[in-house]
Amino acid sequence: MRLDDDPVTNQGGSSVRNFTIEDGGFRLDGEEFRLLSGAMHYFRVHPDQWSHRLAMMRAMGLNTVETYVPWNLHEPRPGTYRRLDELDRFLEAAARADLHAIVRPGPYICAEWDNGGLPSWVTGRLRTSDPEFLAHVDRWFARLLPRVAAHQITRGGNVLMVQVENEYGSYGTDTAYLRHLADAMRGSGIDVPLFTADGPEDHMLTGGSLPGVLATATFGSDPLRAVEVLRRHRPGDPVACMELWIGWFDHWGRPRVTRDAAEAASVLEQLLEAGASVNIYMAHGGTNFGTGAGANRDLETGAYLPTVTSYDYDAPISEHGAPTEKFRLFRDVLTRYNPAPEPPPAPPVLPPATVRLTESAPLLPALPVLAGPPVVFPTPPAFEDLGLDHGLVHYRVEVPGPRESYPLVVDGLRDRAHVYVDGVRVAVLDSVNETEHQAVEVPGPATVELLVESLGRVNYGPRMGERKGVTGGIRHERQYLHGVTAQAVPLGDLPPGVPFTPGTVAAAPAFFRGEVKVDEPADTFLALPGWGHGYVWVNGFCLGRYWSVGPQRTLYVPGPLLRTGDNEIVILELDAAGDPVIELRPEPDLG
Repeated sequence: MRLDDDPVTNQGGSSVRNFTIEDGGFRLDGEEFRLLSGAMHYFRVHPDQWSHRLAMMRAMGLNTVETYVPWNLHEPRPGTYRRLDELDRFLEAAARADLHAIVRPGPYICAEWDNGGLPSWVTGRLRTSDPEFLAHVDRWFARLLPRVAAHQITRGGNVLMVQVENEYGSYGTDTAYLRHLADAMRGSGIDVPLFTADGPEDHMLTGGSLPGVLATATFGSDPLRAVEVLRRHRPGDPVACMELWIGWFDHWGRPRVTRDAAEAASVLEQLLEAGASVNIYMAHGGTNFGTGAGANRDLETGAYLPTVTSYDYDAPISEHGAPTEKFRLFRDVLTRYNPAPEPPPAPPVLPPATVRLTESAPLLPALPVLAGPPVVFPTPPAFEDLGLDHGLVHYRVEVPGPRESYPLVVDGLRDRAHVYVDGVRVAVLDSVNETEHQAVEVPGPATVELLVESLGRVNYGPRMGERKGVTGGIRHERQYLHGVTAQAVPLGDLPPGVPFTPGTVAAAPAFFRGEVKVDEPADTFLALPGWGHGYVWVNGFCLGRYWSVGPQRTLYVPGPLLRTGDNEIVILELDAAGDPVIELRPEPDLG
């Protein structure tokens, strides 16, 4: 996908239209209008599949699609922009599918996306009117908001509404920050209604709303109570649920979360019968490709909970675009309010196949090629100090000697570390499984190496903005070890120059490569039975992380990633490689 920092101009030829809030309701060109929206994130779906997914949404009875905009995807480094044209093309695809659009540009989006969409390099007091933080936001909004404005319905586009921040009442009370964002939106030419979205609780609505800006709610159950709370807070506003949670997301190492289809459809029905507008979250979830998946911290225990690669969300339209029982029941409800065409055919899938991996490359010996020369620091640098969003950092430090054996302690580890002493792996410290304080006894002298991998950054709550890697220090008993060398290996894109050789190695960490021949490209689901934890690339595109702890057991491979003939599959296994084969299956296994 190409870099694109050119401004966009409206290319629509349709006549000017208006979407307004009048007399406590929505109006489109003066006529009463009910928002029947569904969430679909363009960045979680391959662009070649947008038109199919949007057609499925229209067939479910929706008249609008909602999407977030992830800042960290589009501005990976300060002042460097990429893939902004995807938002334009998605909005145009939605218009062709006969769908209006709601845009939620953040700057914070949550969305179970890494760091809630905030770039890892952003400084200042996040999500406040702190001048340092606002300077970054203003630069980003100056690039983004004119593009959104160009797609407004008042300019012949299909954008009906734009959100100010996201669920701010769950985080803070800085009204000056929210007002700054709203003023920036108006100053960029956005003239459609603005809105905020918060939980239907007094403290959330009072902390996250703005006078003169529509207040909406986010919830998954008890819709009549939520409607009552909204009407009490905003008696003159239309009642809108901006996120009706009809499923949920999954965390690594935890059971799969699903929601009964009939029960979810009943909540939707109650909400619409109460006269509310709705945005179904998610209508189609998609996939956390690459390193996009976020994480949570349990608000009571502080436990770290990284999100899985699939964002299927138990949605009515499955991760690979197939209709579910939830789709049928939701369609029955929605088409009472909005007639809909028949759904398009489900995407085809490949027949089952086994792929043998025939080449490999041990990771640690390849570090000089993949990461370049090591750099020496007095104390361990975090990923952010190395300019690294996600991937691996190899730390090396010497334990002086002679000395007796003492515990080796890694302070502030995030998220997983393979520990080597004099070249031998002795432990895996894992903050997910709460083993970061596991005792590792090391005598001196010795060479200690840590291969640290990052998982998703926290995307919700007070623990956002946590740094990755070793964020404290490396201690031998109470004594800090200084003079730490570090090498960074970015992941997401396949690291260039992996020195593959014929044959497979038994020991991880290592890269493995194989090829699969395809007669006609179609969707498939990649399984790695017997493998441990790592990443998969198909024709150079990173599908995301896999992990034997589950619940997810297969990775979705969109058909557009494949080509007729030979297709390359590369695996980076960090824990323990299985037999040098993987499977392509016709059905997903999400646990």
